[in-house]
Amino acid sequence: MDTTALVAACAAVVLGASLQRVAGMGLGMVAAPVLTVLLGPAAGVLMSNGAAIVTSLLVLGALRHGIDWRRVAALTPLVLVGSVLGALTVRAASTTWLDILVGGSVLVALAATVVLRRRAQVGGRAAALGTGLAAGFMNTTCGVAAPAWTAYALATRWEHRSFAATLQPLLLVANVASLATKLLLGSVPPDAVPAWWTWPVIAAAVFGGVALGAVLARVVPSRVAAALAVTVAVAGAATALVRGLVAL
Repeated sequence: MDTTALVAACAAVVLGASLQRVAGMGLGMVAAPVLTVLLGPAAGVLMSNGAAIVTSLLVLGALRHGIDWRRVAALTPLVLVGSVLGALTVRAASTTWLDILVGGSVLVALAATVVLRRRAQVGGRAAALGTGLAAGFMNTTCGVAAPAWTAYALATRWEHRSFAATLQPLLLVANVASLATKLLLGSVPPDAVPAWWTWPVIAAAVFGGVALGAVLARVVPSRVAAALAVTVAVAGAATALVRGLVAL
């Protein structure tokens, strides 16, 4: 990774981590599409997964009192299954198709959240099953699970404060599973893994972003932060999708 790419990656991580501290989500939505464009889909999503683990740990501490642990226990096994399926997909797919998968999946998931705002309430085991599998799969292949969780929260009328808090352990589990399954199954070529020295730099960007978010949380409404995260995610996902389609 050259200096320009590293600076751009750090900027995306700082923005995403600060938005996650304010709105409960944002790191993956912002960083994964940007890092995919900078580093390629395999390395970009892998680095986003690592940054998301640190972010979720830090934000979890601030929001821990609102976590619904029963939902976490119920959804975690589904996330793990989805992660394995995602790692197998990453191992089998070419870079071009991963670009298309990353960009297309993020755009479809974000569009689903808009549609579900206008739909009647749904719920039950089927919705939880589909969401858990989709979140694990998307997080492993695309580095973005928040749109799937957001669609589920909207469809089930999950109260936002509880949702934002509960999302942190779910994202932590999803990103640890994503990293572990891809590395254990050989889904990411060794030469595609970013150099060791970039990881502490990205971790420092996460700490800076969460600290900035703690300040912004006092003045910026969570809806504004979520809207900004969606805007950046759409731009990055569209870029990755177009790059993949052009390369076909």
